[in-house]
Amino acid sequence: MLHAGDLDAYATIFGDPEVARYLGDGKPLDRAAAWRSLALQLGHWALRGYGLWAVEERASGRLVGRVGLLRPEGWPGLELAWALAREAWGKGYATESAGRVLAHAFAEMGVERLISLIYPANARSIRVAERLGERLEGRTALFGSEVLVYGIDRATWRARPIGLDPPPRPAPPTPAP
Repeated sequence: MLHAGDLDAYATIFGDPEVARYLGDGKPLDRAAAWRSLALQLGHWALRGYGLWAVEERASGRLVGRVGLLRPEGWPGLELAWALAREAWGKGYATESAGRVLAHAFAEMGVERLISLIYPANARSIRVAERLGERLEGRTALFGSEVLVYGIDRATWRARPIGLDPPPRPAPPTPAP
């Protein structure tokens, strides 16, 4: 779970204009706004009993993002959400961590359906959602902007492995000389 000691790294991550571009109102967070955002995430745990976890780099233990479940008041559904520092993009962290949260929600929490709300221009997050098995279900307004609603239900999740690529095929045997 995120904690108050994450503020410096959290402010750096969400103060980056490229990271903030597809979150909330699209504006980078200054330190005070990062504090409020972090407090909101911790409050979500207190009010709902679930929320966002810290994503930490295994080798260094450094905070590189957040992933988890959100449902603020007025939200269109239970959201599987993720956001990572720019230097963590393209390393599989979003798919791996969101896949684990998705499995936890369906297998441990008994959730029936999850959505992810993604800005249409956020091609990276769309690819993550699709790798997780989510499919485009529609559009809605969020913070005054249109977002795509990707979703998956438990039955679809059970029907195939989600969040994991198929194992690599074994190399064909090398013919003996």
